[in-house]
Amino acid sequence: MKKLIVIADWASDSLTCGEVKIAVDGYLKDFLKSDIFFISSTPSTIHTSFLLNQIVEDVERFGRPQETVIFQNTDPRLDYQGPTKKAEGAKPIIIRLISGIYLLGPNSGYDFSMIRNKIEKVYKYVGLNEEGQFHSRDLYARISAHLMDYLEDELELEEISINEIPYLKGYYIGHIDNFGNMKTTITHEDFKGKYEYGDVITIKINNIIKKVKYVSNLFGGIPGELVIYPGSSGKNDNRFLEISVWRYFTEENPTTGIHEFNFPKIGSPIEILK
Repeated sequence: MKKLIVIADWASDSLTCGEVKIAVDGYLKDFLKSDIFFISSTPSTIHTSFLLNQIVEDVERFGRPQETVIFQNTDPRLDYQGPTKKAEGAKPIIIRLISGIYLLGPNSGYDFSMIRNKIEKVYKYVGLNEEGQFHSRDLYARISAHLMDYLEDELELEEISINEIPYLKGYYIGHIDNFGNMKTTITHEDFKGKYEYGDVITIKINNIIKKVKYVSNLFGGIPGELVIYPGSSGKNDNRFLEISVWRYFTEENPTTGIHEFNFPKIGSPIEILK
């Protein structure tokens, strides 16, 4: 049986996680062997895309891609301005990556954009009944279980174009960790040939303009200095840059990256001014 990783904007709620796990287990051939864990996102599809990309990187680097299913569920109904029928949302899709990982979930906004270059096939599920308010439990639990039980060939899948998944253009805050460090979608490669370590760069986030020093790591400057640096996320040879402040956390007011930019939302755009 394959492992199931769930990335969702409801995953911080224990009741929802419990119901989804019970539903998935109920469809499995042998629920006593199920291996399911949850990662909490926000309603930002950019956030979910960043988390999904990082988990895929980790599974491909350390885990067992052929034995892994990832279910993402962030669907803020971006294409709807009024009432929906039967709680209808973005269309469910199933993706097989080149590495063998199976992904599933609503194709909402940029949910799958950051793993676009890893995709082998994209499918829609023909004739799927989308009724029900609680799609995570009532719609996706069965599909997740079938993929965990190696039953993908029994699903009525129809291949669709990868162009159904949009590109993510520009730079954004992809995630904010528990220290207030802001993980961005800017890669180390994006700065090559433009900036050197020690350069001071002007950036704009949340309508706030600040100067930040480009350094090799969070502790590459001096305590209290706002810095941008290759962080812990992304490819080994092309890390995503993070923005924060080196703090001892013994200070009276230990502000970090999010404080410097007045608590921006995850998914906020980042402008590099000079």
